[in-house]
Amino acid sequence: MEDQNLIKFLAVGAVLFVCGVLCMTTKRNAIGILMGVELVLNGANINLVAFSQYGTLGLDGQVMSLFVIVLAAAEAAVALAIVLSFYNNHRTVDVDQATELSG
Repeated sequence: MEDQNLIKFLAVGAVLFVCGVLCMTTKRNAIGILMGVELVLNGANINLVAFSQYGTLGLDGQVMSLFVIVLAAAEAAVALAIVLSFYNNHRTVDVDQATELSG
């Protein structure tokens, strides 16, 4: 019974991960790409918590999940600041317009 529950959690995590990757690769909007990154991180968190509950990780998986949540919050804050700054300068959040940022 526990193996079936683990498989269900892993399936949900995999679906979130794939949705995030698809969102990151297909969106041209910077906000959409950031949402894709958050979906990928949440899919990984579900897998970490599932393995800590049904596997041999114990609390290590949950501690790592909390670390990923803190990292995602910091990443979102920095990325949104960059996006807002880019929007103030160029009046768009289209990532194709950001070519002048390189070098």
